[in-house]
Amino acid sequence: MECINCGNCKVGNTTYFCFKENGFVVDVSKQKVVEKVRSGWKKGDPEYEKQRRRSRKEVEV
Repeated sequence: MECINCGNCKVGNTTYFCFKENGFVVDVSKQKVVEKVRSGWKKGDPEYEKQRRRSRKEVEV
């Protein structure tokens, strides 16, 4: 089957449905790289000690 010029591939999305291939296509060249951000309790945080004590108390019970 030839391309029917539906325009799905020209929209700019990373994932689109292609009628020619009869399935979804993932365009890796348009994907953005997102770095994982670690957030959570750190020892420098003033609430760290309170949270640590609360969690230890829950474990002991």
